[in-house]
Amino acid sequence: MKKPIIVAAKRTAFGKYGGTLKHLEPEQLLLPLFENFKSQCPDIMTKIDDIILGNVVGNGGNVARKSLLEASLDSSIPGVTIDRQCGSGLEAVIQACRMIQAEAGKVFIAGGVESSSRAPWKIKRPQSVYDNELPMFYERASFAPENQDPSMIEAAENVAQHYNITKEQQDRFAYESHQKTIKAYDQQQITQEILPITVKGKSFSIDESVKPRLTYEKISRFKPLLADGSVSIGNCCMKNDGAVLLLVMEEKLAQSLGFIEGLQFIDSSIKGVNPNLLGIGPVPAVTQLLHKHKMTMQDIDAVELNEAFASQVLACKRQLDITERQLNQWGGAIASGHPYGASGAALVTRLFYMKKADKSIATMGIGGGMGNAILFHRWN
Repeated sequence: MKKPIIVAAKRTAFGKYGGTLKHLEPEQLLLPLFENFKSQCPDIMTKIDDIILGNVVGNGGNVARKSLLEASLDSSIPGVTIDRQCGSGLEAVIQACRMIQAEAGKVFIAGGVESSSRAPWKIKRPQSVYDNELPMFYERASFAPENQDPSMIEAAENVAQHYNITKEQQDRFAYESHQKTIKAYDQQQITQEILPITVKGKSFSIDESVKPRLTYEKISRFKPLLADGSVSIGNCCMKNDGAVLLLVMEEKLAQSLGFIEGLQFIDSSIKGVNPNLLGIGPVPAVTQLLHKHKMTMQDIDAVELNEAFASQVLACKRQLDITERQLNQWGGAIASGHPYGASGAALVTRLFYMKKADKSIATMGIGGGMGNAILFHRWN
């Protein structure tokens, strides 16, 4: 079986909903990342077999194909856009790696993009074409049947109650996520993964959701979003805009082209869970992955688990026996942001730059009650 290697990875800094990147369509967010790959690896751009991108709330119409044409890549490259909700970016990486393993290609660009700010309005179609009622707007499509399709806040609250996660624990985790992120910026760790872009004449290179002056006391003062609940705007992620691209190649070709380090894809897993507890999806996915390779969590050096909600991460951490040392070492989405279709690819990008981590896992909890996960080994 051929070995897939991630040899390059970059992302934009993530903008807040309605923030600095609010006027950029998905293909415009991706454009500087494509231009970066074209300048860094010009010969490889002629060898691309496909471009696979995750996108969740966009306009549809195959964002991957539109984006590659916008970037003036060769029109012979096809492009496909996939939607596994929040797991879409990670799924794009999985599919690219599986294609290489199956010898269906040797070079892929994978990643994801999301502009929550430019997401189109959604309107329900009336039952009758002759219905004169006013249009009814809705925020998102259903992920499951009505009695199994909680809002994301309700799902996070369900997890908090089911696993006895207190508001104090969630607030503390959120504060620590911000502190880890600030420290990682100060130590020039996160800056490695970000490609600065110019927006209205100014350089944009720092995640807009990061709050250097945020204290635990401020977070703890945010009131729960649901009555008698524990999930607040302080202990969950924000809506965001951003893009991520990774270059995935077959090992021997990567060696012949002079690449000397990266991440080797070992395996992936996708599992379903009760949609009412959707945030717990990483638990069976990671468990299956470790069991298949006769490993335990003690064998893993770094785990990147998307921080949609603190309750979800704390429950997964407890169920999987992930240590503080392993988990989200440079912070996570509560601080940096969660551009849905790009977030999974952003986790892999982070692991790409964690060069001291020999064995690592990226994993996502997914709307509708799923979890996906990838196991990597450091390659050089």
